[in-house]
Amino acid sequence: MNVFDYFSSPIGLGHVTRDIAIVNNFENITTNFVTGSGAAKILKNLDFKVQDVYNPPSFIVENGTLKSPAKWLWNYFQYYKDCKKISQRIIQEDNPSLVISDEDFASLTVAQKMKIPTVLVTDVLETHFTTGLASLIEKKMNKSMLEIVKKCDIVILPENGNDQDNIKRVGPIVRQTKFSREELQKKFSFKKITIVISIGGTNAGMFLIKKALESVSKINQDIEIVLVSGPAVSKKFENVKNLGFVDNLHELIFAADLLISLAGKSTIDEANAYGTPAIFIPIKGHFEQEDNAKEEGFVFDDVNRLDVLILEKLEEKRNQVNTNGAKNASDIIRKLMN
Repeated sequence: MNVFDYFSSPIGLGHVTRDIAIVNNFENITTNFVTGSGAAKILKNLDFKVQDVYNPPSFIVENGTLKSPAKWLWNYFQYYKDCKKISQRIIQEDNPSLVISDEDFASLTVAQKMKIPTVLVTDVLETHFTTGLASLIEKKMNKSMLEIVKKCDIVILPENGNDQDNIKRVGPIVRQTKFSREELQKKFSFKKITIVISIGGTNAGMFLIKKALESVSKINQDIEIVLVSGPAVSKKFENVKNLGFVDNLHELIFAADLLISLAGKSTIDEANAYGTPAIFIPIKGHFEQEDNAKEEGFVFDDVNRLDVLILEKLEEKRNQVNTNGAKNASDIIRKLMN
């Protein structure tokens, strides 16, 4: 039986959800997950073997805008050094036949020094968080990251396109459900027009909850709001079904008539795969979210016209898109292990 360590970045929940989609395609393979925070909670809820040992730095977000990116970058560097120590201990203890990382570069550094085959799952090959003097430091970090990427046996990108060198583009990686949309609507008691608002694993999206609720209140329709506020938000909201933290957001997205969300890659992919009309608002100054949102036709300032966008999107036809990204990724990994 093959055994491998799977290091999943806990900075956002999208990493672990696509990792679950990949692992669900494995048979006779023992997966030892390593992560932290809400990502570890999802894995525990789904009965995966997981070590909850990572404590990632939080983004500082005020009214939807990323603040002090240079400070976050410094905190991330310290976090990276801590992760190297943690991953080294785990890899030495487990002696895995393969190390898979979803944007956890510390574990890749350790595994590569130990001559253990490595697979990287990522949708970012370069970061652009900072400007000015701090950007010089970020450029050095990007150079180091690129060296790690080049040393990987396989780099899996969850996007469509051609392969190049060790980079394999497998298509969007999303979780699958065994239920039809009608079955899920019955399961979740969605009996009227339903809008799901999701902000991920931190409180960075509080601005979006506030704006979305204000916008829906302006619309003269019988609408039910289902809030997925994640593990970091404890505030109570009136006239809203707040599910808090869930491990099956993809099913809620499928059942919903409209999704309003931050612009995380995995959430976008799941909405597109299930054909659910969606509005994606990025955190201002978060380059990755801004790029993701732009591809879907949104910018940060759209948060101020959500009422118009909601009405437009509720009229939009569903367009479900089949993707084999998770299976393609698992097939590539399985071949590497043989």
